[in-house]
Amino acid sequence: MTLVSKTYGKARVRVLRLKKDGPRHEVRELTVQAMMTGDFAGAFVAADNSKMVSTDTVKNVINVVAREHLGLDTELFCCAVADKLLACYPQVETVTVTAHETKWDRLSVGGTPHDHAFLLDGNGKPFARVVASREGKEITSGLSGFTFMKTTASAWDNYALDPYTTIKETRDRICATSMEASWRWSAAPADYKGANATILTTLLDVFASTFSESVQDSLYRMGTAALAKVPELIDISMACPNKHYLLMNLEPFGLDNDNLVFLPTDEPHGQIECTVGR
Repeated sequence: MTLVSKTYGKARVRVLRLKKDGPRHEVRELTVQAMMTGDFAGAFVAADNSKMVSTDTVKNVINVVAREHLGLDTELFCCAVADKLLACYPQVETVTVTAHETKWDRLSVGGTPHDHAFLLDGNGKPFARVVASREGKEITSGLSGFTFMKTTASAWDNYALDPYTTIKETRDRICATSMEASWRWSAAPADYKGANATILTTLLDVFASTFSESVQDSLYRMGTAALAKVPELIDISMACPNKHYLLMNLEPFGLDNDNLVFLPTDEPHGQIECTVGR
């Protein structure tokens, strides 16, 4: 039998890079696949792994390139990964690097682009729900899957510590969530669309422009501000899973990582929910 073709590599390598030029941050989040061809037939047909590059090593190369090139556009980032793999491993003949971007748009507060707060591109699904009886109607509006982040001005510390606690306290972390929010109306506003826009703008303004001691702290203050802004609201409910970004350990490669390169993770996640009412 003949080995007709062969390729291998690492897929779904998720990496977020922060470029910090003073107070203004740039966010670049990618999901990367790097596939190699070369002198690897022995591993397939002769149980000989001597020329194989571990797929975990490929992942590490991608993360090292991320730290070395914080500001590269996606195309040039793919080129840099391919160049490093070809330069480091002579048995590699070709490298195919594919990267899909998770696009973050800069959030504006009061018409001014914010330095470190962002919205996911193509974001969220507004909804309305009406429960009606012969006695009346209950009207609820909201948003599903509305995703936003800030790259600093967020802390998590002074929490309960016990033998099972491993997470480290910090006064500087990424805070990101994909929010499910709904708000109930006591009376019809002059314009539902305009009022809903005001609610969302108020939530985001508080999130972006104030320091967060925790997601819990931010949610309560966001809800309080929305109720103060729109008097027709009865209450507002928010469910916010933490979108975790784990700081990559690059010390084995002789590189520092001062909140610059992160591993985006979806599961497991913290789930924070609250309702703020009058």
